[in-house]
Amino acid sequence: MEGSGDDFMKYRSPLVSRYASKEMAYNFSDRKKFTTWRKLWIYLAKAEKALGLPITDAQVSEMESHADDIDFVMAAEEERKLRHDVMAHVHTFAHCCPTAAPIIHLGATSCYVGDNTDLIMLRDGFDILLPKLARVIDRLANFAEKYADQPTLGFTHYQPAQLTTVGKRACLWLQDLVMDMRNLQRAREDLRFRGVKGTTGTQASFLQLFQGDHEKVEELDMKVTEMAGFKKSYLVTGQTYSRKVDVDSLCVLASLGASVHKICTDIRLLANLKEIEEPFEKEQIGSSAMPYKRNPMRAERCCSLARHLMALVSDPLQTASVQWLERTLDDSANRRISLPESFLTADIILSTLQNITEGLVVYPKVIERHIRHELPFMATENIIMAMVKAGGNRQDCHEKIRVLSQQAAAVVKQEGGDNDLLARVQADPYFTPILGQLDSVLDPKTFIGRAPQQVTRFLSEEVRPVLEPYKCKMDVKIELEL
Repeated sequence: MEGSGDDFMKYRSPLVSRYASKEMAYNFSDRKKFTTWRKLWIYLAKAEKALGLPITDAQVSEMESHADDIDFVMAAEEERKLRHDVMAHVHTFAHCCPTAAPIIHLGATSCYVGDNTDLIMLRDGFDILLPKLARVIDRLANFAEKYADQPTLGFTHYQPAQLTTVGKRACLWLQDLVMDMRNLQRAREDLRFRGVKGTTGTQASFLQLFQGDHEKVEELDMKVTEMAGFKKSYLVTGQTYSRKVDVDSLCVLASLGASVHKICTDIRLLANLKEIEEPFEKEQIGSSAMPYKRNPMRAERCCSLARHLMALVSDPLQTASVQWLERTLDDSANRRISLPESFLTADIILSTLQNITEGLVVYPKVIERHIRHELPFMATENIIMAMVKAGGNRQDCHEKIRVLSQQAAAVVKQEGGDNDLLARVQADPYFTPILGQLDSVLDPKTFIGRAPQQVTRFLSEEVRPVLEPYKCKMDVKIELEL
């Protein structure tokens, strides 16, 4: 692990120290935050200068030349004195930009840098997550295509049910993830910039700077918004942008968490059946006490973190509900935690799920054995139909099958034996007319309906199109360090 000995004397969030990717950790870092503040001050100065305020090229150049060299020690000392993080950084920036000092933050309120930076981080966070989600969908789509016609027991109530296919089940997972993809894309596209709105959202300070020229104030807002890479700004704000925006962003991440939790729970259940396993490293240890174990630790990690992701959405919901009038500061401390943690958590569960889906192991022979144990019961209707076609009476046949099925079930449940219904049918003279048909009647592929066709159409119409925008980012593979 990196860091000095002192690093191990204080709490470090495992989301950063143990799990999250470097790009997402950087997105919510102090370096990204405060350099963005400086960029926003530069955008504001440039726009104000372009619209006629007495700001010089030298002042703008001086700010640009010091955009990245932040004295974090000085900023911390200033904040201890001033008890105000934005003013601490205004003073720190002004210290290295003495010529520009008089015009830094001109007309702005703290939320000009604070809220606009948060919106940039949310936007960039979505831009990190979307290709990762696309790669998970791509890997699962390949898996579904490969096993589109591999029969497997379906389960309802976690009891054996009518057959499906391994690929069709993967499409159930995919359908949820494709919905998440659309939700994330919508939330990202719906984000707007706060822009330059002043202390209570009325733009009064800027109207004063431009001597009552409303058009210039609107143009200032537009120029800064465009420089920050947004198409639109919110037309009305209080001191802050509406905290409903945070609700919207974190809701789609929580919904993604629910999808991942369901998928990884399914994988854990199938691992118990030994039908499907997540990747397992050559030297990986499953249990300190039981050397034979291959625990689904990646899927368990996803479930564990997804639970946190789903819980985090309650923070912005409550925060939005208690924003008094134009604003209150009880949102700040909460948002410092809930916004970054939601994106960091979503980031690691997608990276982990990509690793899982790149190496899922299927055991067809185990699946076939489970089918053989249950299929005779499921085939009873087919046997009855075959007997009727051979001239038998449906009610008589139904009673015969009912008695033999109960006898076979008793062997399975009371004696722990194998399902011998088929042997009982073969031994009963009543079924002599269809003995030659039993192999075809019991062919698993006759029980999967249109599952393979559904997989093919679903992948073609619903899945592959959503991956088109991310084609150039598909080659990244995930190697988990821990």
